[in-house]
Amino acid sequence: MSLQPGSPAPQFTLFSSALKEVSLADFKGKKVVLHFFPMAFTGVCTTQLCTMRDNFGYYDGLNATILGISVDSPFTLAKFKEDNNYQFELLSDFNKEVSTAYGAIYEQFVFGLKGVSKRAAFVIDEEQNIVYAEVLESAGDLPDFAAIAEAVK
Repeated sequence: MSLQPGSPAPQFTLFSSALKEVSLADFKGKKVVLHFFPMAFTGVCTTQLCTMRDNFGYYDGLNATILGISVDSPFTLAKFKEDNNYQFELLSDFNKEVSTAYGAIYEQFVFGLKGVSKRAAFVIDEEQNIVYAEVLESAGDLPDFAAIAEAVK
């Protein structure tokens, strides 16, 4: 099932890289940009999140929160966040429930890995409805950052 603009955003609570619970509901009244990524410390994932890091001020200025989500453990995400100086939360979907709810999960990934997050981006409005949805089939592709920025405006 793919989520479309206008759909209510599936609610979730995940542990952050700081081992704190973070819920989508915590951000009601703000825009949220969700970035799903397959695996920390890989080239394209680093590029995806570094692009958001480098444009953080833009999103913060528009009352938007950025959240990165992968199936990596919170401990792996903590090191990834530290090494790359990300200003936004990285959330562990270790049990794959949120990636599945957003239609952003590979049944089969490389090296025989199963249940890895697809690269995807969602923009959620202040009322927690999806206003932008992009799920990429190829892990080598990057989301459309210009379209994301436009959806947040």
